[in-house]
Amino acid sequence: MKIGVLAIQGSVKEHKAALAACGAEVLEVRVPDDLTRVAALVIPGGESTTIRKLMKLTGLDKALADRIRGGMPVYGTCAGAILLEDFMDIEVERNAYGRQMDSFEAEIKIFKGKSFNAIFIRAPKILKTSKGVEILAKYGKEVIMCRQGNILVSSFHPELTSDLRVHKYFLKMIDGQVPSEKC
Repeated sequence: MKIGVLAIQGSVKEHKAALAACGAEVLEVRVPDDLTRVAALVIPGGESTTIRKLMKLTGLDKALADRIRGGMPVYGTCAGAILLEDFMDIEVERNAYGRQMDSFEAEIKIFKGKSFNAIFIRAPKILKTSKGVEILAKYGKEVIMCRQGNILVSSFHPELTSDLRVHKYFLKMIDGQVPSEKC
């Protein structure tokens, strides 16, 4: 099974390395034809406005929307979470934790209370979720990772750590093997 990483802008090589370390075959996705070659997609952190504009220029925006609606699993980190807001019952606020210089790391509880070092870089906040959204991690009282059906999002950057649990979760999600991991 081939997993795509949207390779327009952002932390592409870090996601590729994490997925490869989990045993996945990884392809870079830049144009709609690339998207036809993958079973799932990771949308990395970066600058959401830039990524959105470049996706529109290449036609990836429409191709991706069709694939998501067709059930393709997709995972968005930081800017990727912002781009996936339209496909989930969530409300996201861009750069909610501050500017680049306000970036930080924090120990959070993930996957049934296990500690995880989360890295937040100009991170969005997930302000609202509906009943159909499964909350997977929080920072204090704020939702920072959630899933709805075939879509997974996080405000933080697991690809910048050596901890592969989030990427492994996504790969299991693709195979339909993930039980509920509610926070």
